[in-house]
Amino acid sequence: MDMKLKGKVALVTGAARDVGREIALSLAAEGAAVAVNYRGSKDEAANVVAAIEAAGGKAIAYQADVADYGAVTKMVDSVAKDFGRLDIVVNNAGVALRNRFVETRPEEWEKQINICLYGAIHVSKAAAPYLEKSGDGRIIAMVGDSSRVGESGLAIVAAARAGVIGLMKSLAREFGRFGTTANTISLGLIETAHDRAWVDANREKLTKFYPLRRLGQPHDIAPMVTMLASPHGGWITGQVISISGGFSMV
Repeated sequence: MDMKLKGKVALVTGAARDVGREIALSLAAEGAAVAVNYRGSKDEAANVVAAIEAAGGKAIAYQADVADYGAVTKMVDSVAKDFGRLDIVVNNAGVALRNRFVETRPEEWEKQINICLYGAIHVSKAAAPYLEKSGDGRIIAMVGDSSRVGESGLAIVAAARAGVIGLMKSLAREFGRFGTTANTISLGLIETAHDRAWVDANREKLTKFYPLRRLGQPHDIAPMVTMLASPHGGWITGQVISISGGFSMV
């Protein structure tokens, strides 16, 4: 299926590795020019840009911490200036610190909330004028399924990501009149996004939570993001779509 993204410009936050990387590559493969955001993974981001360019696409890497609104605004304005427009935003950047709630510390709360919740707010706010101008803008946010069903040890990030779900639903209502859609993709455990030693040590226990008996991979996620970013997703908005191997079915 032709996703009809030629001529579109997409910004993917946290695009240097794992799911973000696969999303950036998928959007580029369908014709979109891609702004590859990273915070500290400069070399990995450069590799993503190189891979897109080697396949005949267009991409530029942009360094910015999504927790810093000033840096985000500067980045988004640069993307729009460099590419001439901005049509698609994928709020993918995030961090999860697994710990029992009673053992968490305020500085851990702030880090996760600032990146996961405020990061999505910052990027969406900075991009909003450009998306409105686009006429068929797209905002897609990535969260963990803990934000929908809860998970022991992830209370803070679950709370932050639940806020993102509320943000996307509200933006769907507010921005719909401009043709902009806003949706959330809720993920199960993506194997490559976690410490390999921890995954291997706990694989048998973890996979029992998934009816499909395997953990997720980045290539399981990117096709849905690309579809939602395309004209084919133009009448889908305000939705939470779970891609979780059956971890949750509500």
